[in-house]
Amino acid sequence: MNSEVQYKLLTLCMIQDGNRILLMNRPEKLGFPGYISPGGKVDFPESIVDGAIREVREETGLIVKEIIYKGLNEFCEINAGLRYMVFNYLVTSFEGELLENPPEGELLWVDKDQTDDLPMQEWFRKRIPLFFQPGVFEQSTIWDKNNDVELKKTEKYYIEGRLEGVSSSRTGYQPGSDEDV
Repeated sequence: MNSEVQYKLLTLCMIQDGNRILLMNRPEKLGFPGYISPGGKVDFPESIVDGAIREVREETGLIVKEIIYKGLNEFCEINAGLRYMVFNYLVTSFEGELLENPPEGELLWVDKDQTDDLPMQEWFRKRIPLFFQPGVFEQSTIWDKNNDVELKKTEKYYIEGRLEGVSSSRTGYQPGSDEDV
């Protein structure tokens, strides 16, 4: 396990217009191919929400008017010492026109309940409903890339600031052992 830890702060913004959501069809060459919400890295020293708003504008041309924090996805790769933190937001009000030539892929408005047939990363498909549930979510995954195994996954759900649900799974993860992260 790497003792040096690198932190990567990212955002993901679900943009809602009534029952529709805005998705981008990212090409393979940009990574995470398939349909996904706008988002990306948070630039230093901007705030996380400012990074989310900037990414929406850069990737779609839309100007965010109302944004709601929905949750955190944390992904730790223990061998490389990488901790990715993805801050998830729901945009409920915006203005402007979509870009004609968006830099991250074709933009598509789709009914939020009709995404099953669209090609997308499975992790994103599972995350879509979380944007529309009450409260906020927190998901943490510890992964061993060298052995391609998920060591631990924890999911927590909060409503009005109170913890309302927890699920956790472990595979080969021993708290308090030399591999404790």
